Amino acid sequence: MFDRSRRRLAVWFTLSMGGILILFAFTVYQRQITEQKREFDESIYARAKKIVDRTEYKQKPNWQLDTEKTFPTQALITAESNITCTRWYDAQKRLVKSFGQCSQFSFSTRQWRTIKHHEDQAHMAKLRTLTLPLTKGKFLVGYLEVTASMTDIYNSQKRSRLFLAFGIPITLGITGIVGWLLAGFAMRPVKRSYEQLQRFTADASHELRAPVAAILSNAQVGLLAPTGDQAQPRQRLENIVTQSKYMSDLITNLLFLARHQGQLNPQDVNKTNIVELLNSLGERYQTLAKEKGLEFELDISVTSKEIIGDYDLLQQAIGNLIDNATKYTPSGGIVALKLEIKPRRILITVQDTGIGIPQADLAHVFDRFYRVDKTRTRQTGGFGLGLAIAQQIIQAHNGKITVESEVDKGTTFQICLPVNSKIR
Repeated sequence: MFDRSRRRLAVWFTLSMGGILILFAFTVYQRQITEQKREFDESIYARAKKIVDRTEYKQKPNWQLDTEKTFPTQALITAESNITCTRWYDAQKRLVKSFGQCSQFSFSTRQWRTIKHHEDQAHMAKLRTLTLPLTKGKFLVGYLEVTASMTDIYNSQKRSRLFLAFGIPITLGITGIVGWLLAGFAMRPVKRSYEQLQRFTADASHELRAPVAAILSNAQVGLLAPTGDQAQPRQRLENIVTQSKYMSDLITNLLFLARHQGQLNPQDVNKTNIVELLNSLGERYQTLAKEKGLEFELDISVTSKEIIGDYDLLQQAIGNLIDNATKYTPSGGIVALKLEIKPRRILITVQDTGIGIPQADLAHVFDRFYRVDKTRTRQTGGFGLGLAIAQQIIQAHNGKITVESEVDKGTTFQICLPVNSKIR
């Protein structure tokens, strides 16, 4: 499924980007052709104007071209320019004189013309002609026609077309490769989310299947028990109650994750005294730590500090971290809760000297239903949702939670919360 989606993304990216590149290339090509023709025409016109300015006239009785004074000078001009042919016509459009390699084609008073000329049976060239009227005062004396070969322009255009013929397929190929790579990068978060959803669905189904099976089994056995035996039905009902409570807690956590997906209820967001919150948690877990033979350290150097947030949710998030620390720290270990005040943020650290987390598992500890090896099992009282809930709460407060751990030496969770921030 993902490979097919990746191919589609790559194809659409190639088609869209390739289309844009091709359109851009042909636009540049057309602009180049237009610019070359404009420069070519300006060059012909400038040389033709020089010839016109040096043309001599005589009056007998009407104004006419002075062939004796004009043509030798014009022949020199023609030889020094890229004009291949120069022709003079009288007022009756009759050819008077010509210089250069002139082809046979009809005269026209139209100013600009492009003429196809067969140099030989195998080659055909295009000629550009410019016709200018020759006047003396108000009298039309004749016409000047200059012709230049467009071979250089068309050779340049052939090179450009050859470049496009090879460059466009190569560009499309490179675009396709880049599209394939970018599609792969784009699909990674989607694939990861899909895998997490699959794992979440499988884990949730597994977690719910066990208590449902236990409830069903106890109910069936209770129905089959002898009517005179009161102890067995009571025991079965107690098991049903226990499993039902487990399911209720699990469903509550799942509903929390679904309902608080990155958002907080604005009505519950107020100024929260974080020192009061941590002291409350410290008192609660000091008693629990003492019962488990642990030492609980509370390091808070200030008496009051207010932040913007949801008091109950922050208490739940930090409580989940402390609960994990006490749960996975053997008797005789230490669990510490520390608060640090920075200019624009606060740092809350929960540290223990417990069993630790392998480096390979650190990247997944905030995943839903994730348990490290077989140590974190349902028998320890957890669902594998506590850290996911804690992370979601902290992120909803525009904060960040990080973890560092070393096997058999302990784990450190640190929460970073902004002091003043608009809550999402």
